[in-house]
Amino acid sequence: MWLRPSLPSVSRAAGLSEAGTIVNSWGILLPPIGTYGTDYFRRAVIAYGGLGANVIEDAFYPQAYTDEDGNPFISSEKYILHFKKDEIPRVRAFWSLTMYNDKNFFTDNPIDRYAIGDRDELKFNDDGSLTLYIQRESPGKDKEGNWLPAPKSGGFSMSLRLYWPKPEALDGTWKPPAVRRIE
Repeated sequence: MWLRPSLPSVSRAAGLSEAGTIVNSWGILLPPIGTYGTDYFRRAVIAYGGLGANVIEDAFYPQAYTDEDGNPFISSEKYILHFKKDEIPRVRAFWSLTMYNDKNFFTDNPIDRYAIGDRDELKFNDDGSLTLYIQRESPGKDKEGNWLPAPKSGGFSMSLRLYWPKPEALDGTWKPPAVRRIE
């Protein structure tokens, strides 16, 4: 898990500069993750968000708390995550996008969906791109297969999980696209 937004901004900024970077509004911990040696700060950042982590060769976890303009996610708004054909997460196993409420827990939603990914029956666009809809209300029956419900109220965050990531996901060649707020 990335640094939680409830941390004081001084700690968040200090932690980010030492433990990771921001790419298209996604917080990305720089390798190594899961193997720390004596890097106690990195170990503490991971422990703060959860209990341990896989080694980077097994899983890669970009975290998003804000849209492309730097505004925190809020459930009253609508968002999309659009992957161009060449931006689909680079994995050898599978990938998923998981929703968390402002307390970092799953939240009830009308379709009991807490994550969406390549193991779901996603509908790709004619050009091979993929659009995921992130909002609390259905985007319409024709788009529900690509819908990740947001909480009923409050803020939220998302984790993009890449399992057995390809080298281009780890070396920075592949970058997750920014989440955009829509009208």
